[in-house]
Amino acid sequence: MPQHGPQPVVRHLPTEEARDLLALTRDLAQREIAPVAAAEEDAGHFPRETFALIGETGLLGLPYPEEFGGGGQPYEVYLQVLEELAAARLTIGLGVSVHTLACHALAHFGSTEQRKEHLPEMLGGGLLGAYCLSEPAAGSDAAALRTRAVRDGDEWTIDGTKAWITHGGVADFYTVLARSGGEGARGISAYLVPGDAPGVGGAVPERKMGMNGSPTAQVHFDGVRIPDSRRIGDEGQGFTIALAALDSGRLGIAACAIGLAQAALDAGLGYVLERRQFDRPLADFQGLRFMIADMATRIEAGRALYLAAARLRDAGQDFARQAAMAKLFCTDTAMQVTTDAVQLLGGYGYTADFPVERYMREAKVLQIVEGTNQIQRMVIARHLAGPETRG
Repeated sequence: MPQHGPQPVVRHLPTEEARDLLALTRDLAQREIAPVAAAEEDAGHFPRETFALIGETGLLGLPYPEEFGGGGQPYEVYLQVLEELAAARLTIGLGVSVHTLACHALAHFGSTEQRKEHLPEMLGGGLLGAYCLSEPAAGSDAAALRTRAVRDGDEWTIDGTKAWITHGGVADFYTVLARSGGEGARGISAYLVPGDAPGVGGAVPERKMGMNGSPTAQVHFDGVRIPDSRRIGDEGQGFTIALAALDSGRLGIAACAIGLAQAALDAGLGYVLERRQFDRPLADFQGLRFMIADMATRIEAGRALYLAAARLRDAGQDFARQAAMAKLFCTDTAMQVTTDAVQLLGGYGYTADFPVERYMREAKVLQIVEGTNQIQRMVIARHLAGPETRG
């Protein structure tokens, strides 16, 4: 007979090594992350020690080459690890995704010498990264950023403020996009800035409706001097580097969203199977059964969508449109499923005694970060219908 109730996700993985990796991740999530998630989020505790543990197990550099300290895993596998981590605690899953995003520029656009010097420590040395693109007046319009990098011989001086930075103020390194030339996208370059460089400072973290364990803060760069050897790629190539990173990063957000949605479904399903009303389990009522069916279907569809995009990426094919679709669909799914999970629990769903209200609050930010879902729709439409006409 089939089992009923929450079950581990059935995953189709390409290798035995990948299966072992997912088993390790699931064990770590259930043993070390999930049991303390609610209390630490309520206290606003940043789980640096958990990130250190994840780094020790090799999960902080999964999609990068083994020769530089990475895990050498395809994105198809890395994203499913993210999903498991996010299901246990979104602060952890999203944090690993952001760290991976922060490593992307150097891993894909850095010189061989730069990668040999910096990547091993970034991927397996216990460091945690942050990605600095958005600014107080340049969010969706990232090409309008004002942070300035001025060359002085073999050094650069960086001045400006970045906003909405995950791990802002606690990161060990920042991948910073700054204006090194004229206006527009072609005047932007990328830099790798140490978190302890003189002049780097984090503001007081933002007060948010969720994700309280993950610090989001402005980061100030006040006369920060770095050598030219920390410039990534060519001068003026920064915006191209940023967009390439975001295509991959959107898949990370999609996977985190499906992990969060899966956790919400599992919580809601467990509740309606146990709770009785009118001498029957809640799961007997057709209205709730249909809600559960819709929740599960959206999750399966989202998982298939992000994995299809990941396989395109792994095959070296263009995946930008599919990444935008996955980010859009999966994060909208997380918002819908977590809202439905609160409804399944009724009054209890609205209390902090159950995790679904936290899941619902956390889901909202996923529709905003790394390109709002309105931006994703613009990206998808441009791929299908071409750029908008102006004038």
